[in-house]
Amino acid sequence: MKRGVLIVLSGPSGVGKGTVRKALFEEPDIDFTYSISMTTRSPRSGEIDGEDYFFVSREIFEQNIQDDNMLEYAEYVGNYYGTPKSFIDQTLASGHDVFLEIDVQGALQVKEKMPEGAYIFLTPPDLEALKARLVGRGTDAPDVIERRVGAATSEIRMMANYDYAVVNDEVALAVRRIKDIVKVERLRVNRVLPEYIEMIEELEK
Repeated sequence: MKRGVLIVLSGPSGVGKGTVRKALFEEPDIDFTYSISMTTRSPRSGEIDGEDYFFVSREIFEQNIQDDNMLEYAEYVGNYYGTPKSFIDQTLASGHDVFLEIDVQGALQVKEKMPEGAYIFLTPPDLEALKARLVGRGTDAPDVIERRVGAATSEIRMMANYDYAVVNDEVALAVRRIKDIVKVERLRVNRVLPEYIEMIEELEK
């Protein structure tokens, strides 16, 4: 069976990763499995274990870290959040593509462990557009927005660590570009060759 493709979408804060991912998953011809994160926080009302998150105790999460089963993880406000490796491995092995939407630091941690994935950097058309988007949220004070724009510029420099750059000028166009990237990824020789090696070995038996 042909192994699935790991698709990692990342980019600076405020670039619209969540919006693009949501639009991508609404496309009728998309059959990606969304990577489910693991967390030690309690489920919120309506959240389902194994669908929204894998909800675990702190002890179990730390055991996963020790067992090297976290592709990436971080601690926010006293709770761990991270991406379990076993879920992604099993899904890819079953032939399904896995889609991971994640921040820049997390994506670089994932790339260290799974360099064979397709790493896509979502970028704003320009920094003014990014600033306008952060201001448009209406949730942050001006000094916070300035700090976020500063952080975003340093994250944009990390684009060099990715395979593809997609400009998020229009959500529909960004979605189309990501779909084109996935089509190309499926044609890479290193993805196709194992299947042919298997066929050759069958013939030679």
